[in-house]
Amino acid sequence: MSILLDVLFLTVSLSHFGVDVLNGSKGVLLVYLSGSLGLSNTALGALSTAYTVLGSLMQPVFGYVTDRVGPRWVVAGGLLWIGTCFSLAAITPGVGALFFLVAGSLGSGAFHPAGTMQATLVGRSRFAGRETTSTSYFFMLGQVGLFLGPLLGGLLLGSLGPQGWLILTAPAFLMAFGAGIRLPAHKPVMVARPGHQETSGRKVLHTSLWILLALALMTAFRAMVQQNMNTFLPKYLSDLGYAPEVYGAIAALFMGGSALGNVLGGNLADRFGKRRVAVLTLTLTSLPLALLPAIRDLSWLYLLIPLAGAFSGASHSIIVVFAQRIIPGGMATASGLILGFMFSTGALGTLLSGYLADLWGVSIVFTFSAGLALAAAAMTGVLRDSKTAN
Repeated sequence: MSILLDVLFLTVSLSHFGVDVLNGSKGVLLVYLSGSLGLSNTALGALSTAYTVLGSLMQPVFGYVTDRVGPRWVVAGGLLWIGTCFSLAAITPGVGALFFLVAGSLGSGAFHPAGTMQATLVGRSRFAGRETTSTSYFFMLGQVGLFLGPLLGGLLLGSLGPQGWLILTAPAFLMAFGAGIRLPAHKPVMVARPGHQETSGRKVLHTSLWILLALALMTAFRAMVQQNMNTFLPKYLSDLGYAPEVYGAIAALFMGGSALGNVLGGNLADRFGKRRVAVLTLTLTSLPLALLPAIRDLSWLYLLIPLAGAFSGASHSIIVVFAQRIIPGGMATASGLILGFMFSTGALGTLLSGYLADLWGVSIVFTFSAGLALAAAAMTGVLRDSKTAN
């Protein structure tokens, strides 16, 4: 049976879709509320940052809880929380709406580590060790939700007003009910890793520190590449004189390529080894990025941008599975730590890249990102798949 037809996998992945539909629509609701509340652009940016940071910081905490009580109530509770908060944000008058909207990020922070752990375990235990494949499909459903969220949110607010927003939040309650029935209530059972050999305590600690550092740097460098492209690609194309519909479409192609690359990378990693696929795809990421500053022909951009997205997106699920196997503690804790770390370091990288762009122009960001991709590939070479020598 296909992973995509497994009831347990479908439960957690469709829940991911529902959570990220709301995450993706958050900006639309913020803009809608800003009209009546008179929010400045600075205030909008601060609220959006608060939403992201709060959810990111709480992911390791909810991951720790999941490792001790099981995923059922953490996933169901996260869905109920974000659904309730987003519903109240749409219908509450005044600044209270902003409080509920930002508080909704706690639901996302609860769901992601628990859901990621469960998706990985389904592939590992029920589908012959295809853990990276199942994780990649799980993230793909989330990316589809992020894509559809703004579209659906805008249509519902525009046609029906705040009451229409409740149509968007309603599925979260249904998914919470499904998670409460389907997901296991017990904490996950950790199985000994095949091929693992014990060595002296000092050597294990020394090796683990180096591997953890390599994983952290790999994750940070790749997250910076992704955030740089999302943030500065539209600006670069706008500076070249392209209309919003053009640079909007090309930016969407990068995200589409990233989603497709994530699924392909997950499948290839389970067949040929996580380290090999990550090193190869991160190295290939640097090529279209390095070429970008020299390209002015739009037809070439329509080719290079989705390629860059596919190559950079291919290692997303690989990083998460590596973290689940390398970071001490439970799988959900590791998932929360690595996902929160991705968001945080990506934001910091954007700050640095913005400074470089002000000094030497936006095109330097792509050259810098190409270097970051190569550095991420080098750090990946230090890692070892715990199941194989790949």
